[in-house]
Amino acid sequence: MGVNSSSRQDASFLSDEDVNFDHFQILRNIGKGSFGKVCIVQKKDSGNLFAMKYVSRNVCIGRGALGGVLKEVELLASLEHPFLVNLWFSFQDEEDLFMVCDLLAGGDLRYHLQHQVEFSEAGVSLLVCELGSALDYLQKQRVVHRDIKPDNILLDEEGHAHLTDFNIATRLPPDGLACSMSGTKPYMAPEVFMCALEEIAGYSYPVDWWSLGVVAYELRSGNRPFVVHSSTPLAEVKNILNTQPHYPRHWSDNFVDLLAKLLNVHPGARISTLKELHLTKLLRGTDFERVLSKRTNPPFKPSKDHLNCDPSLELEEMIVETKPLHKKKKRLAKQRSVHKENNDQLHSQLETQLLKEFLVYNRYKELKRKAMEAKESEWQQELDQAMANSHVSSPGAPADRGLATIGEQSEQASGGTLVPTGPLVSSRSAETIPSAPVPVPPSTAGRTADTIDYIDRTPSPKSSI
Repeated sequence: MGVNSSSRQDASFLSDEDVNFDHFQILRNIGKGSFGKVCIVQKKDSGNLFAMKYVSRNVCIGRGALGGVLKEVELLASLEHPFLVNLWFSFQDEEDLFMVCDLLAGGDLRYHLQHQVEFSEAGVSLLVCELGSALDYLQKQRVVHRDIKPDNILLDEEGHAHLTDFNIATRLPPDGLACSMSGTKPYMAPEVFMCALEEIAGYSYPVDWWSLGVVAYELRSGNRPFVVHSSTPLAEVKNILNTQPHYPRHWSDNFVDLLAKLLNVHPGARISTLKELHLTKLLRGTDFERVLSKRTNPPFKPSKDHLNCDPSLELEEMIVETKPLHKKKKRLAKQRSVHKENNDQLHSQLETQLLKEFLVYNRYKELKRKAMEAKESEWQQELDQAMANSHVSSPGAPADRGLATIGEQSEQASGGTLVPTGPLVSSRSAETIPSAPVPVPPSTAGRTADTIDYIDRTPSPKSSI
């Protein structure tokens, strides 16, 4: 869950009440994106720490970005992986849309690059393994991230990497392709530009692995492998990406081999699965089970003496922001008090201000539901096994003969025919169990009974031709 300050169980696991802004204590601002900000919050009932991302609904609507936010929440609610920044809650009020996620206190890779952190080959290789594991999982969920870059990779306190920001991610239909020019230019794969130039029909999951190769190169050298800027023309970008990047002589052959296979201009020949990553000379001896369970020891560990983020963000929130988050409760209370004399009018106004399309999510409730489903499945298996063990093996067995004799005596005594009384119902799983027959008179017999500007021009994927 990121950073936990308390071992108390979160009340959200037990309560059916929807989580909202009042359930959190705002601590400080730690991040700023294209459409929103991120702050550290503490859940009041459990003391657990989270990162809360909030975006102004009106700003999103004004910039045409609302669809991306709605899609991001829906995607995150369906995903869970050790190397993703996982969503725990989502909710809204009259002003903002909120996403409460894992808190990663180690900062993003852009912050560390700007502070001249030198990443070793071993450190970069481990990050490639961790992020490759996340990309392999996303591919199995048919999700293309499309914006892999240092800004969107966060480190936890131990130095493990986590992928965040699914604002321009998309889920592809089976055997489908994406076709929009989406991403951040210096990290976008050649086929994205080729698609924009209408040279190919679309692109797929390998674009994320190309971006991972660019990030790995940048972490090791401090510079990107290709000189591409947001203003570089598309045709020129395509030519630049088809040139061989320069690999310093002091880099090991195995490390260069890994980067070359990630930065292959041909998507079909590029590494694009965890299995292919494991087959490289550098990583073939890596225990990916240990990587996935975070039993590895990252060479670079972020500082724990201070927050690994720009300290001016907190000052900006306190002084520059016209609607600071820490004053939201009083601000909304004042707005609502204007209508306190007419509760029906207030309720109607709030209903029209809230977005019906926005997914309200609580991972604790989802975990509770899955636990109940698992328990019911276990009960069903026990019941099926008990029923299988109670079946009569043959009509000639002694036990069967005893039951038959009892039935014959009962039938003779009543002068009727044996029929079942109806099903018995198990109290565990509502599974019906056939009951024993009882005699009835002959007359009734026979009756039945989801800081470089990124691009996102076309939000929806396009099926392959």
